[in-house]
This record gives sequence, C-alpha cells and structure tokens, in this order.
Amino acid sequence: MTIFQALVLGVVQGLSEFLPISSSAHLALIPWLLRWDEPGLAFDVALHAGTLVAVLWYFRLEWVRLIRAAWTIVRTRQVRSESERRVVLLIIATIPGGIAGLALNKYAESAFRAPSLIAAAMIVLGVVLWLVDRYASQTRSLGAMRWQDALLMGIAQIFALIPGVSRSGSTITMGRADRLDRESAAVFSFLMSMPIIGAAAMLEVPHALRMYGLSLPLVVGVVASAVSGWLAISVLLRFVTRHSYGVFAVYRVVVGVAVLAVVYLRG
Repeated sequence: MTIFQALVLGVVQGLSEFLPISSSAHLALIPWLLRWDEPGLAFDVALHAGTLVAVLWYFRLEWVRLIRAAWTIVRTRQVRSESERRVVLLIIATIPGGIAGLALNKYAESAFRAPSLIAAAMIVLGVVLWLVDRYASQTRSLGAMRWQDALLMGIAQIFALIPGVSRSGSTITMGRADRLDRESAAVFSFLMSMPIIGAAAMLEVPHALRMYGLSLPLVVGVVASAVSGWLAISVLLRFVTRHSYGVFAVYRVVVGVAVLAVVYLRG
C-alpha cells in the first residue's frame, strides 16, 4: 500500500460513502481495475473511520441535541420532544443492520466482492433509485417519520452488505419510496450511518492497525476520507434541494455496464 494508493482510496471512500453510488463497490473495484494489491476489508473499514468523523463533525450540533435527548429519555423514561423521538427512530433503524452485519460479515469480505456481482448490484439499484425518485411524491418531511419508516430504512441498510448496493443508496431509496422529500431522506440516511459505521470501525480498525500499524498510508487514507466525506455531505444536501437523484442513478448504471464489459474482456 503506497501513500498514493491510500490517498486515492481515501478520497474515493469519502466521496462515495454519502453519495448513493456505493463506497464498498468503488473500494473493491478500483484495486481490481488497476491491478493493485487488494487492501482487504480491514483497510476499507479503517477508511470508514474517516467518514465517521465527517458525519459527526457536519452534524455536530444535531448530535449534541440527540445525546441530550437520549439522556432525557433515560432519566424520565418518556419520549416527548422531536429530538427524543428521533433518538428512538435511529435506534430502530440501527437494529436490522447491526444484526445482519454480525451474521453476514464473513461473506462481505469474500463472496460478496466478486466484480460481476458488484456490477449487477450497481445497475439494479441504479434503476430502482431512478424509478422511485422519479415517481414517488415528496409529501413528508423528517419530522413526519414514523417508527415503521425507520424500520424499513434499517432493513434496506442490510442490503448494503453487498458492495454495489450502497448504504446511502438503499436507505435513501427506501426513504423516497416512503414519500420523504429528498433532503429528509438523505439527512436521516446520514444520521443512521453513524452507529453502524462506528460499530464496524470498533471491530475492524484494531485489525487494520495490526496489519498496517499507524503507518503514513493508513493515516493519509483516513484523513482523505474524512475531508472528502465532509465535502460529499455538504454537496449532496445542497444538490438535492434543487435536483433529483437521477444523475447518480445514471452513473451507477454506466459504471456497472463498464465493469461487466471489463469482466468479459478479461475472460
């Protein structure tokens, strides 16, 4: 792992984690396309630590409110305010992905990383994202979310274990299918990423440190991931207030078709 490779993978991870284009797909495909040594799932998850920093920093005021709300729930055993309600929704949304991650983690490191499977997932979810975003209404805001909506978005997050599906892509698509407006679907998707990314980082970062040590490439990759992740959140939230997710759907299909072409040419 060179510094340049770590920088490229860090930037790619940060940009693609929060855009609905699948960071895990890009982290698996770029070394495969460029014939780099496969860094492995531990390095990928270490890069996720950078995007965790990005989402914590970007929504820092919101996290302060949520932490206070969580403490109020514990103290009063009641859910009264909007922030307290959002804490409960985030807990509900996290449960399905947490269970699936523990059960299917070994497959995410091996069987799910085949380029042809990644390409197919890119194409399929790209088409689904375009259809849902094109035809679903935008009649509901973040404040109108119900526990059923949070549960469905949590279930959708399970499919992100397959590189190419995209955690943000699957959850945003489900949010839009539930008629959330584009910005609300994105914000809740970003907020619910924190617990699942944090848990994965706690499990895999020690493994990455054992493999790579606190090396310069690892540090460069994580810092690049944090900076580009913050940029991706900022850009996407501004973009979806005026535009649809269609450009990301088209990108997914184009990349998927291109990868299938390379798989065919390489035999």
